[in-house]
This record gives sequence, structure tokens and C-alpha cells, in this order.
Amino acid sequence: MDSKRTQRVGEEIQKEISSLLLNGLKDPRIGFVTITSVHVTSDLSIAKVYFTVMGDEKARKDSEKGLKSSISFIRRELGKRLRLRHVPDIVFQFDTSLEYGNRIESILKELHTDGSDDQGNTPNN
Repeated sequence: MDSKRTQRVGEEIQKEISSLLLNGLKDPRIGFVTITSVHVTSDLSIAKVYFTVMGDEKARKDSEKGLKSSISFIRRELGKRLRLRHVPDIVFQFDTSLEYGNRIESILKELHTDGSDDQGNTPNN
């Protein structure tokens, strides 16, 4: 299948789920959730929806439970709004890329401060 089509469908799904999070979902477990990306399989059967949550581990787990319990409602709304012949199965996945990026950045800062002086020169051993 055309990857442009899957990308376009993913972008539309991301936009509509984000809109539902702002206006349609009333589950109190869902906190401040941001949909970071959506990857749709080439046959449009599965949409992996990546999300982040402001807060601690408990907020993440609560939001994930709320999102997973709302899947049937979300799929029904996507069917109405996007007029797809077949609405993909939704799989919510916590996006760890921000944490990963922050960890790499902190390691690089550690290496920089441990291995150089103020002018960026490494010490002579």
C-alpha cells in the first residue's frame, strides 16, 4: 500500500484523537495526555498511537488505563469523522523517546563537564 496514504491516515487519526482528548473523553483517569505520533500498518488494520503524559508513573498508568478503556468509543468516533471503510484497531503505546533523549542529553553533559575545562580543552595526563 502507498506509504503516503498510511502517513496521511496516521496524521488524521492523530488529529482526531487529540481533539477527542480535549473535547470528547470524560474519563477522569486520563490526565494531560499528548499524542506524539501515530504509525499505521500498510494494510491500515492497526494504528499504534504513541502518547506522553505530564506527571509521574501513577499518572502515566492511570492515563493508559483510561485510554485503553476508551478504545471502542475512539474507534466509533474515528469511523464517523474520517469516513473510513475499516477503522484500524487502536493500540496505545507510551512514547519513551522523550525520556530516552533526555537521558542521552544528560550523559553528554556529564561527559562534557568531566572531560574538559572551561575552554573545551581536555586535560593533559
